[in-house]
Amino acid sequence: MTKTSAGNFFEDFRLGQTIRHATPRTMSMGDVALYTGLFGPRFAVQSSDAFAKAIGYPRAPLDDLLVFHVVFGKTVPDVSLNAVANLGYAAMQFLTPVYAGDTLSATSEVIGLKENSNRKTGIVTVRTRGVKQDGTAVLEYVRWVMVRKRDEAAPAPGDHVPRLPTFVEARLLGDACPPLNVKAYDLELAGSPYRFGDYEIGEKIDHVDGITVEEAEHQTATRLYQNTARIHFDQYSAAQSRFGRRLIYGGHVISLARAISFNGLGNAFHIAAINGGRHVSPLFAGRTVFAWSEVLAKSELPGRDDVGALRLRTVATSDKPCADFPYKNGEDYDPAVLLDLDYWVLIPR
Repeated sequence: MTKTSAGNFFEDFRLGQTIRHATPRTMSMGDVALYTGLFGPRFAVQSSDAFAKAIGYPRAPLDDLLVFHVVFGKTVPDVSLNAVANLGYAAMQFLTPVYAGDTLSATSEVIGLKENSNRKTGIVTVRTRGVKQDGTAVLEYVRWVMVRKRDEAAPAPGDHVPRLPTFVEARLLGDACPPLNVKAYDLELAGSPYRFGDYEIGEKIDHVDGITVEEAEHQTATRLYQNTARIHFDQYSAAQSRFGRRLIYGGHVISLARAISFNGLGNAFHIAAINGGRHVSPLFAGRTVFAWSEVLAKSELPGRDDVGALRLRTVATSDKPCADFPYKNGEDYDPAVLLDLDYWVLIPR
């Protein structure tokens, strides 16, 4: 009997199955420094202990997406090691801040299985929860993945597509950060003069800046999250795929778009929820990522007069600046579009 694992294939999953993922991860300031070096996020709350303490945090929290990537990385060996593609996300909520010194672990429940008509692959839907060392939930989300079958003749392990909410209700976002002293929120140090009331529904923002992706950067980032998906690392195997080269982890695009969005959304310091997201097309090293955002909705939060919520759509593109806001041509996406992300951010009032 072999002692190594080839990961789970589609027929290995079962509806209702709970998977406790390996390798808890204690987060450190080294993780924060490396994440900053890879993406360059500039949000003041996550960058400065002094700034964070002044407004009500005990110290600077970890970047929300760093938390997401680490929790996501825990799930890869069990859920998506044999994935053809990570297809999307829904109902993602960042429930409480995470700090250096916290230990993150994850579990997933299989809530959907659907074999594809070619019988070579199937769609696996899981609900994942990330928790701290004391059991406090920090992150919950649903994602669906196209996974290869080991044996095309194997019967489908289930036939169920779950119904998922189209968005997270704003009333659920109020506990995502502690009460803030907004009078101590220094707009000059934050790098932007714009608060909640300065944004309008329907407003579009070209974030202007582009970031070119290097092969070493995206592989370093993915290893930082202990994400073992072969398609990001193994050129020998990737050469046999339809692309003939390694794919950049989709979460890398999300972090790049988020960092780029600082120019125009500098006070949108906290991602409270991700309503849904689609990786529209793959990204490869050597390409330059741009982004633009649209304000889809605004919401006051029950019991909170310190922050409000903006619902944003951020669209990332490859090798195409966003002054003309490329998105869709009728039913089809513009060929340059990489990412279509719908999410809530908190911003001072």
